[in-house]
Order: sequence, then structure tokens, then C-alpha cells
Amino acid sequence: MTAYQHRVRYHEADAQGFLFNARYLELADVAMTEFFRVLGWPYADLVAGGADPSVVSATLTFTKPARFDDLLDITARCTRVGRSSFGLDVDVARGADTVAAIQLVYVNVDAATATSRPLPDDLANALRSAVTAQ
Repeated sequence: MTAYQHRVRYHEADAQGFLFNARYLELADVAMTEFFRVLGWPYADLVAGGADPSVVSATLTFTKPARFDDLLDITARCTRVGRSSFGLDVDVARGADTVAAIQLVYVNVDAATATSRPLPDDLANALRSAVTAQ
């Protein structure tokens, strides 16, 4: 599991004063990048090594609103690894309160052909070593 913090900025809030719902996917995208960095795969190395993960499914559950200037803890954990895909769960919390839970499925793609391709073996093994129970 990896974590980073994000302070909600003024321009990220909607008319209700809440963190706008689409921004949660931005937080999840940063969480994925930070997850791989902690795993020893900075994003440039990931792409150079033959991986280009693309989101094919995202499920978001909102529990409490986040507001301007809230400090959020974002954690990501790998839940499963397949031949060409993997799952990440991203949790967004403010202190002890869960704000949102995001379940993501990524597929490794070949950007030139827009088709899936197997995860590189060393990356798949690193992901498998990081899988945690839900």
C-alpha cells in the first residue's frame, strides 16, 4: 500500500463547495503513479519496460464530501494481477473518515495498435508481490 497527501485547492471545488466528483479520478491517477514509484517502477521506467496501463473500469463510492483546503490521505493497493491487467483500490480519507473508495481495473496496452498486451514478466511479478487482500 502506498500513500500520498493532497490538499483540496479552490479551483477543484464545485458550486456546493465540495471536491468535484471528476477530480477523484485525477487523485486516483496520481495514486497509481505513486504506487508504481514505491514499487520501484517510476512511470518513465514503466513505459520504457513495455507497460502502458490504461483504465478500463472505474467504480467510485462517495461517503463524505471533501471541501476546499481539506488535507486528504490517498492510499493505493494492488488487489489482483492477470496476464495483461491488474486491479488497484484507491482510498481517499480525511483523518479517520473515509471520503471515497475507488476500484480501478487497468489493462496494459500497446499504444500503437490500441490493443492489450501481456504485462512484462518483471512488472507482473512485482505487482503480484504487492497484492493485498481487500
